[in-house]
Amino acid sequence: MKLFLDTANVAKVEEIASWGILDGVTTNPSLVAKEEGADFKETVMAMCDLVNEVSAQITTTEFEEMRKQADEYSSWHKNVVVKVPMTVEGLKTLKYCSGKGIATNTTLVFSVPQAVMAAKAGATMISPFVGRLDDLGVDGMDLIADIMEAWSHYGFETQVLVASVRDPEHVVRAAKVGAHIATIPYKVFLQLPQHDLTDKGLKKFMEDWNSIKK
Repeated sequence: MKLFLDTANVAKVEEIASWGILDGVTTNPSLVAKEEGADFKETVMAMCDLVNEVSAQITTTEFEEMRKQADEYSSWHKNVVVKVPMTVEGLKTLKYCSGKGIATNTTLVFSVPQAVMAAKAGATMISPFVGRLDDLGVDGMDLIADIMEAWSHYGFETQVLVASVRDPEHVVRAAKVGAHIATIPYKVFLQLPQHDLTDKGLKKFMEDWNSIKK
C-alpha cells in the first residue's frame, strides 16, 4: 500500500520523506490556506522534488477552465497529479486528461457509482472521504470495502486512495481491504511507528546492555 501525506507544509513532507516510506502528497485549497503566505505553485513544485506523486487541486468548476488548469498544473512538474472534483464537469475533465496522459486524482468521492464513473472516465486515482462519512454516522470504511469488492470484478486500473483519514485504525482497515493508497494527516502519521511494547522492549534492551557494558 502506498502512503501519502495530506498536507501543504513542505517541512512536514521533508520530515516524513526522510523516513524512507513516503510515496506521495495530497493537497487541497483548505490545506494551502492554512499555510499563511504560501505560494501554491512553489509549494507544489517543492514537494514534487521530495516525492513521486503530488496531487494539486483544480480550483474552478467549469470544464473549459478545469481543462486549462489541468494543462497548466501538469506542465509544472512530471510528478504533479491533477486533482479533479467528482462532478459531471469533473468527469469531462478526467476524460480529457486521460487522453492527454495527465495523471488525475478524483476528489470528494462518497459512493460506489461515483467511483465507477470516475474509473470509466480514466481517473488515475479516486479519493473516497471516509472521515466525512464517519462524521455523518456512516462507517466510511464500508464504502472502501464496497469499492474494492466492485474493483475485484472488473479490470479498472484506477487506484483507490483512502482520504479524510482520522486515525491509525483507518489505515489498518484500508490495508486489510486492499486499498491501494492511504493519504494521512501529519499528526496521524506520527502515531503509525509507535507502540508501547516497542518502547518498553527497547528500554529493557538498553538497560540490559548498559548493565554488562564495560
